[in-house]
Amino acid sequence: MSTPAQHKIGSGFGADSTADEVLRGIDLTGKLAIVTGGYSGLGLETTRALAKAGARVVVPARRPDVARQELAGIENVEVDELDLGDLDSVRAFAERFLASGRTIDFLIDNAGIMACPETRVGPGWETQFATNHLGHYALANRLWPALVSGDGARVVSVSSRGHHLSPVRWDDVQWTEGYDKWQAYGQAKTANALFARQLDTLGRDSGVRAFSLHPGGIMTPLQRHLPKEEMVERGWIDEQGNPLDVAGFKTPEQGAATQVWAATSPRLDGLGGLYLEDCDIAEPAPEDGSWAGVKDWATDPEQAARLWTLSAELTGVDAFAE
Repeated sequence: MSTPAQHKIGSGFGADSTADEVLRGIDLTGKLAIVTGGYSGLGLETTRALAKAGARVVVPARRPDVARQELAGIENVEVDELDLGDLDSVRAFAERFLASGRTIDFLIDNAGIMACPETRVGPGWETQFATNHLGHYALANRLWPALVSGDGARVVSVSSRGHHLSPVRWDDVQWTEGYDKWQAYGQAKTANALFARQLDTLGRDSGVRAFSLHPGGIMTPLQRHLPKEEMVERGWIDEQGNPLDVAGFKTPEQGAATQVWAATSPRLDGLGGLYLEDCDIAEPAPEDGSWAGVKDWATDPEQAARLWTLSAELTGVDAFAE
């Protein structure tokens, strides 16, 4: 089975659509979702919208006490501990979940960090690549028994238009020389897209489909590593710290819409391995250098397979190893 072309399908939704709007008429009663980072920014809105539609939502969090505070008042939500930068923590969370005997209908890999100073985790891994990609890679593989035992699970990998900044740097994935925080972020977001591409290839025969996406620009705690002066220079905020309309930011409700649509839309039945934006399949990036659409390097099947092999070697986890 080949992956459909990367072109819009006319979903009826767009950049201004909200998570509640794309879920209108969809009953998720009896469904279970795991949303990493589901207690902050667009992750919080994703959790709220899914729970409102009837789903049980598990929110694994590096700061579970903070997560419980932020999620207070939202019914049908539970919090567990997970640090994506620590593979032992990933394994422990997965083991606890699998021991519950439940299946997963939607795994939304939403948590992430952006443009942080050079830091290292694990055996010296660059933190953005390790947290945004390797942690989620290990999580999905360890949760595979719960994904494959359900009735057509979907895995949603939250990438970003930031993937335009860099392909995977195969000669120095861990940035041992010349660290650049934005290019490192771009590589991690490209990895998020390639992960979904290969997971869909490997999992589709078992009924598990995967998508990646750009949620849109949203002012959330994701910007916590950026100095105010840099955000002013980029035209994101004014000198008082207020978001500027010209920056084109979405609200959290709008930002959560594409990942909720990716997880639940009947329009995506039978599809997978695609990169989405504005609640539709994205077009290939134009050659004029604009930031729209998806770069070839983020959907290339050979690079996706190569990244999967590298990720398996680094983490020691591969649900599809023979």
